[in-house]
Amino acid sequence: MASLMHNQTVKISSEEVQGIFRVILNDIRQNLVFMVQLDKSADSELRGRSKSASGPKFNRKAPMPLCGEILAFNGTVLNQMADLHMLQVIEIERENFNDAKADQEKFEKRKTVMADFLDFDALRSAIVNRGSVTSLIAEAKQRHKVSSSLIYRCWSLLCRYGFSVDSLRPRRDRCGEPGATRDCEKGKRAKSGRKTELERLSKKVGEVIGAVQPGMNLEWRRKIMLADSQIPCPKLKFKEHYQEILRLGFTKTYKDENGNLKPFKLRKGEYPNREQVRRVLEIEIPRLKRLRQKTTKGHWKRNLRALTGRSWEGCPGPGHTWGIDSSIGDIYLRSSINRAWVIGRPIVYMLVDIWSTAIVGFYVCLRGPSWEMAKVAMFNAVIRPELFSELWGFEAEATLNPLPTMPAVVLADNGEYKSFAAKETAFKLIPRLSLTPPYRPDLKGMVEVLHRITKDHQFWVEGAIDARRKELELRKFDPTKAVYTVREYVQHMYNICSEYNLTADRRNRLDTEMIADGAVPSPAGLWRWGHAVGIGTQRSFSEANLIKELLPSAHMTINRDGLKFENLDYKSESISEDQWTALARNCGSWKVPCHYYPGSMSRIWTDNTIARTGLLELALSDHANTAPTNTYEEVRDAFKFNKLDTAQAEHDLVTTQMHFHHANVSLHEQAKAKTKEAIAAYNEPKPSPSEARALEAQIGNRPSAPPVPNLIGTNSQPSIDDEDSSHMSMLKAVLDAMRT
Repeated sequence: MASLMHNQTVKISSEEVQGIFRVILNDIRQNLVFMVQLDKSADSELRGRSKSASGPKFNRKAPMPLCGEILAFNGTVLNQMADLHMLQVIEIERENFNDAKADQEKFEKRKTVMADFLDFDALRSAIVNRGSVTSLIAEAKQRHKVSSSLIYRCWSLLCRYGFSVDSLRPRRDRCGEPGATRDCEKGKRAKSGRKTELERLSKKVGEVIGAVQPGMNLEWRRKIMLADSQIPCPKLKFKEHYQEILRLGFTKTYKDENGNLKPFKLRKGEYPNREQVRRVLEIEIPRLKRLRQKTTKGHWKRNLRALTGRSWEGCPGPGHTWGIDSSIGDIYLRSSINRAWVIGRPIVYMLVDIWSTAIVGFYVCLRGPSWEMAKVAMFNAVIRPELFSELWGFEAEATLNPLPTMPAVVLADNGEYKSFAAKETAFKLIPRLSLTPPYRPDLKGMVEVLHRITKDHQFWVEGAIDARRKELELRKFDPTKAVYTVREYVQHMYNICSEYNLTADRRNRLDTEMIADGAVPSPAGLWRWGHAVGIGTQRSFSEANLIKELLPSAHMTINRDGLKFENLDYKSESISEDQWTALARNCGSWKVPCHYYPGSMSRIWTDNTIARTGLLELALSDHANTAPTNTYEEVRDAFKFNKLDTAQAEHDLVTTQMHFHHANVSLHEQAKAKTKEAIAAYNEPKPSPSEARALEAQIGNRPSAPPVPNLIGTNSQPSIDDEDSSHMSMLKAVLDAMRT
């Protein structure tokens, strides 16, 4: 039969012959095919196997039955079976196993002994001449001085697994089956392993004692596993774990003390030791399951689960899908209004393009996280570099070419995804919002990695926290060492992101076509290459539309003093020409919707009601109560800080007012008393008001009399009565002169 060849396996399913056979030789000249049956349960005619009359002493795994009896089949009959589909060529895959180092010597010896059996010419000659391999067995036995049983076992291995050297490898993995349980039941199997010192000494003096600690048995094994199942996850450390297993599974005797059940002490030999329990748990519970039991379900999913793929798999190209995430910055900042104030740690939003891993935008603020601030981060990503530079006050250079535009998909957190504001933005600017499950940062790993990268680049800055240190050390941080303001930290972050986009190693992302095209292995290089070959996503929106949809909205007030937003003055030539303030002065103030950029108070935007198209940009007035470099949060914080002492300021104001009020009241009472006394004492004719006014003016213009010297030792000062009388006489003389 020409189709059958040496070392081939076939399956025969005829009425006369059934089974699986290996072809040893196809002798075309004699029209005979010599084969060995492999699925025979026992081969009593072969030597090299003995059976015990009493059977195996222990329940061990039975060895593979020997095979090797050569059977001769007529080639014509086999051809007919093949035509009737009763003979089918099959393949048998051999079980994989690891060789032990101790098996190498035995393997080399087997190769030497069975060398003639692996030589096809020698094997063919022996079978053709004698119809068997007995001549090869006798020759190998005499040449190598080995037993017949060894040769028969090796011949059986070649027949069963194939005529190759690997078939002769020792199968020590079948001897005892590593990891299998070997329970030490009483009266059947003794405890294996090294004996204790007491047992060895007792044996030397002729006294044989039993093991102090019994071996593991099926009952103990079941108790251990039942007690382990009652301990909740995450499991305790093994010391406490072992104690809980003994309490739940092996403490069975209690005593009643005044209504309280207290367990008796465990007896020696009635409970497993630590190593026995540890081995049972290691054998019965798979290794990965033990790892899962040591931690929480969330920690396992985030940090220990099997990796399922790459974050960029399924993304069609750059600009299509962005991931956004917020994190508390590991740095303390100072206020730009007063650097002596520490304003705490900022909220940092990061936007990353999933396909190219490039940082397309970020935002640093003092409030959040919220979808309102996430929109500002997207605004930073898509605005012109010139506008970004004007808002933050430093020169910003674009590292991505072409400039980013609004993506088709945004991968957001659960909070942002479920907010109404997010849905409203998605309807207008983002076709699709994707959700990452809560508490699963591993599913948006690229954004989390970038947060860690930026934190690792700033740990050397005063005021920054080294995220690589342990939490205990983080608590020792001194916030007063902070040096950066928000604006300076934004510039610091911009430099880090630009360096990352241009220098991060992405050689593992380049395939042969990208290498041939000269793609630069960096996030910015992947971004540029993807857009150059036409797989990038770009969506055009006007700047006015982006401002209206992405920036926070509020109201500004138009009054007679000008344009007010957050108690700050703004100006615009177009509004001045349209006389909005004059209208407010005569007709009353009103409010107008506007949009502001939280990172800078330098400008706001409102609808252009004059031209009825686009937006009007209003600049901060020169006499406003803040600088253009201050952020929205810092301005509000300063105004709030100013109101902290309102009660004390009010108290100081009231006390000052009351001081002068009391002084005026006292002065009034004194004046009343003096006036009443003067009226009562005056009996002369009274002048008219005009005469009294002229007299008062005349007296007021007179030079004052020189002071009278005080002579020491003499009483030269005039008395009060003399002064009054002279004064009255003088007044009378003046009045008489005025009347004549």
